[in-house]
Amino acid sequence: MTDAQGVPLVATVTAANVPDVQQLLPLVVNVPAIRGKRGRPRCRPDQVVADKAYDCQPARDLLRWLGIDTFIPKRRTQPHGLGRVRWVVERTLSWFHQFRRLRTRYDRRAEVHEAFLQLGCALICWNFLR
Repeated sequence: MTDAQGVPLVATVTAANVPDVQQLLPLVVNVPAIRGKRGRPRCRPDQVVADKAYDCQPARDLLRWLGIDTFIPKRRTQPHGLGRVRWVVERTLSWFHQFRRLRTRYDRRAEVHEAFLQLGCALICWNFLR
């Protein structure tokens, strides 16, 4: 799913003790092809904006090798200044929290929670485009 600017919305469900940086590459790989101009659809994003939890040099190197620009601040530094672009992510997370089943996980099975997550993504995109 994509938001109004054509930016893909990709979400996944993991355990609480999984580091964020381990999910960076699977999320980038799962970005769907973006239709737009004529020709072959773009399969990878042009850039990745993330917070300090995703700071890892091997991940940066791999994303650079794939041709993706990274805007990931270094850990243990001053404020990163990504507020102008990061607010889109924070806004979307706050929209997820309006759904009770996503705010607090009541389901034991990951498949059920992921189904509600995908439904929440669809509803967010529907409300945004309406």
